[in-house]
Amino acid sequence: MPKNPNPPATGVPRVRNYIAGEYADAADGRTLDVTDPATGDVYTTSPLSGPADVDAAMTAAASAFPRWRDATPATRQRLLLRIADAFEARAEEIVAAECRNTGKPYGLTLAEEFGPMVDQIRFFAGAARMLEGRSAGEYAAGLTSIVRREPVGVCAQVAPWNYPMMMAVWKFAPALAAGNTVVLKPSDTTPVSTALLAGIIGEVVREMALPPGIFNVICGDRDTGRAMVEHPVPAMAAITGSVRAGIAVAESAAKDVKRVHLELGGKAPALVFPDADIAEAAEGIALAGFFNAGQDCTAATRVLVHESVHDTFVRALTNAAAATRTGAPADKNALYGPLNNANQLHQVSGYIARLPSHARVETGGHQVGETGYFYAPTVVSGLRQDDEIVQNEVFGPVITVQPFTDEDQAVTYANDVPYALASSVWTKDHARAMRMSRRLDFGCVWINTHMALVAEMPHGGYKHSGYGKDLSAYGFEDYTRVKHVMTAL
Repeated sequence: MPKNPNPPATGVPRVRNYIAGEYADAADGRTLDVTDPATGDVYTTSPLSGPADVDAAMTAAASAFPRWRDATPATRQRLLLRIADAFEARAEEIVAAECRNTGKPYGLTLAEEFGPMVDQIRFFAGAARMLEGRSAGEYAAGLTSIVRREPVGVCAQVAPWNYPMMMAVWKFAPALAAGNTVVLKPSDTTPVSTALLAGIIGEVVREMALPPGIFNVICGDRDTGRAMVEHPVPAMAAITGSVRAGIAVAESAAKDVKRVHLELGGKAPALVFPDADIAEAAEGIALAGFFNAGQDCTAATRVLVHESVHDTFVRALTNAAAATRTGAPADKNALYGPLNNANQLHQVSGYIARLPSHARVETGGHQVGETGYFYAPTVVSGLRQDDEIVQNEVFGPVITVQPFTDEDQAVTYANDVPYALASSVWTKDHARAMRMSRRLDFGCVWINTHMALVAEMPHGGYKHSGYGKDLSAYGFEDYTRVKHVMTAL
């Protein structure tokens, strides 16, 4: 894989839909502006797709489904492996497009996001050949039962703006591996890398003489996404996004009894106990809280620290935050880039502006620079459990700190939010770590680390964080249905 830490020179990309193996503009010619968040300038446009575009994409996916459904697992594996190889061969081009559209640091994105993304495709390529059901058996006299796992059908998928290319992979890779066809919509603010990936996938599909409608991308806004879910063709709707968007998808899908897969918000607590290595915990939590400008549903946004080491930890975390740099994609010393868009900058700034009088901003709390949507790494202490900034997802480079007195209070505070996606425990006491992992009501509990993900392990939460799993065999199975076949002997 290329290791060039410098972004290659790129022209202005032309963003278009990708339907049935061909790029296309919106049927009515409407477009949306695409802004570079590092500068705040519009640098290209993307289609604003309407019902006609959605129908064309769904028709293409439905047409391709029977042949793709009947393809052997070996064929599905081969397609995904060749897609991974094709992505890897064009790594610098893909990452450059991603960073121009998101403002992410180029070198860090190439090293920390692109590699795992390709690995995840290869994982699901292997999973395509390992889908197993229960063995056949006789559960009634003279009758043999068999359990089949089959693809669901056409999947309508919506990816978010915080990790456009990686979340596209989390969506399409398990769906294709299981034999489904896909219509994927990127966020209206970050369509560039997804449109590029679609063309690369299309090239591989053509080379393998497979149906061109296996994978389709349509760009647009909320109304486009709504039209996708409401369309009669998809059997499943999958979204990574806000709680508001997830609820809207679930409500719409319920009217047609569509299957729904939701990966929504998070408010991840990091519990720091007195026996933890405080310097190590502060450094790890700062990295997990500020990476990608805190625009991550698993980000370590909410620290709960034992009162005996509270002040020491706050100083250590404040120092780590002050040493963290935000900057443009070419800045090799930046940990993170700008917030994604002007609305997000307004939201993050609003949380800080509305802080109660008992809260204290230890560092940060302000926009950085006069252009773009950069925000300083921020630490806020002195907070109470019912404060807005404790209960709600900020989705920015802001970490809050609260003291606790004992394990029971730590667990109560940790679980007392609407979200239940991820958490971490920082302690040297193995028994305590095991107690906390059992009592914490989150889909993932990390011990002495935070935000590490591997393709083999599931990612997904409970409560307002949604339901269903990404990654792992569990994420693969989410894109299948179970059928019972019984035959007389």
